Amino acid sequence: MTSPGYDLVLLDLDGTLMNSAPGIVSSIVHTYDHYGVPVPDADTLRRFVGPPITESFLAHGFTAEQLRDVVGTYRADFSVRGMYVNSVFNQITDVLADLREAGVRLAVATSKPEPYARELTARFELDPFLDGVYGASLDEVTRARKGDVIAYALAELDAAQPVPARERTLMVGDRHHDVDGAREHGLACLGVSWGYADEGELVAAGALGVVDSPAELADLILAR
Repeated sequence: MTSPGYDLVLLDLDGTLMNSAPGIVSSIVHTYDHYGVPVPDADTLRRFVGPPITESFLAHGFTAEQLRDVVGTYRADFSVRGMYVNSVFNQITDVLADLREAGVRLAVATSKPEPYARELTARFELDPFLDGVYGASLDEVTRARKGDVIAYALAELDAAQPVPARERTLMVGDRHHDVDGAREHGLACLGVSWGYADEGELVAAGALGVVDSPAELADLILAR
């Protein structure tokens, strides 16, 4: 797998930069227990990480009529507890520093609601490496799909400084939603193997490739 090098890289958050699954899953289990609904199995719970939480709750046991209250219960727990059961993946900070030093523009584009994403990148000291943190709207309706978040991120970044051509811009993520969203905007998406995708998911979705370490990710972006 080769690369021409990239000038702008959009980075997913959960499963790409941060190991957020333990906290997310804990708050999801709390929500199911609160409503007395059977908790999905471990594989299903893992798939909650990445897509909009509204989609996952609707697909697994809750109705549209319940959704507002269910999401409120989840967020009440997540915002004070689950969000902080989290860590940055090994080597990620060093790789972001290397890319930044090389002049690559970096920004987060995540389906996590933007206020939570901004809180996490600040708390875990990722902000010095980033040109911006862009996420879903809190209602996860007006801006929830990954394609919508990428459109928003590109527009905001372009307003600050013109973004490079599409072939010089890369999305990096761990789920097929990242690949699908990137494709909507003519972007390649590079998958990472340390996230939460099912085996073969990223390749089947059409990812540029899948890297197995942050160091390999940096090498590809910098074409070295």
